[in-house]
Amino acid sequence: MSYIQINNLTKDYGDGRGIFDLNLEIEKGEVFGFVGTNGAGKTTTIRHMMGFLKPQNGTVTINGMNGWTDAAEIKKLIGYIPGEIAFPDAPTGTEFLKRQAELLGLTDMSYAESIIKMLQLDPTANLKRMSKGMKQKTAIVAALMADPDILILDEPTTGLDPLMRAEFVKLLNEEKRKGKTIFMSSHMFEEVEHTCDKVALIKGGKLIAVKRTSEVRRSENKQYKIEFITHADYVRFLSEPFKITTKRDNQNQVFIQINDADINLLFRTLTGYPIKFIKEIKYTLESYFKGIYEEDKVHA
Repeated sequence: MSYIQINNLTKDYGDGRGIFDLNLEIEKGEVFGFVGTNGAGKTTTIRHMMGFLKPQNGTVTINGMNGWTDAAEIKKLIGYIPGEIAFPDAPTGTEFLKRQAELLGLTDMSYAESIIKMLQLDPTANLKRMSKGMKQKTAIVAALMADPDILILDEPTTGLDPLMRAEFVKLLNEEKRKGKTIFMSSHMFEEVEHTCDKVALIKGGKLIAVKRTSEVRRSENKQYKIEFITHADYVRFLSEPFKITTKRDNQNQVFIQINDADINLLFRTLTGYPIKFIKEIKYTLESYFKGIYEEDKVHA
């Protein structure tokens, strides 16, 4: 059995809202991304994993324990960043982190200090008056400082500026090297592409696709953007046997999708054309999932 197993998980709030027959498997030491737009069901899934919600149907199992009946035991393994951060009454970030450490039985704060430094957080600030970014950093420190086996992160970089996002990705990759099991929801494809082993796409509470990020990076299908010097050559190329995805008549540009096996044919063909430039458009997780998302719309 997988380290984290979600079987037929359903929570129907009515009007098509909720999650429906969700099935996911996360292996020990795997970093798993969970992407989708706001309202897709990411937080509802995570609340079930944390034992905050009781499933209407289906189960969540973590390390062989039931997500609902064994919630207290499971929480001892987990560092959690909620999507909506609401701190208890504590005068400062330092005081809040100290109380969290006491609850966790943590006496060595050296790892917490290193994360504070990395995220450039001033924990002595008044907790209630902290900016969204400062609160987010404080929540990250609280989730990671006891070095838990599992990290469950709901949109963990909300409110962080691009520089701090990059630092967080570094931090996450460090946790990954330690062998942590990480489940992270996000609406930012780039973030999950740089950290996750596998990514699942959820839409309208239903799982649309699960993909290994390495497969996307090594995809045999490539996209090229080509611009021709003359309009006549551009028009002539349109009748060549390649899959053209976009045409830009005014700029004499075409975008083509091509399999690795046909790359030599493309370049042989292009020797007969004076071209201004050719550029490979990198195939990303975002382009992969966007294609699936659009396809799903057509069939819905």
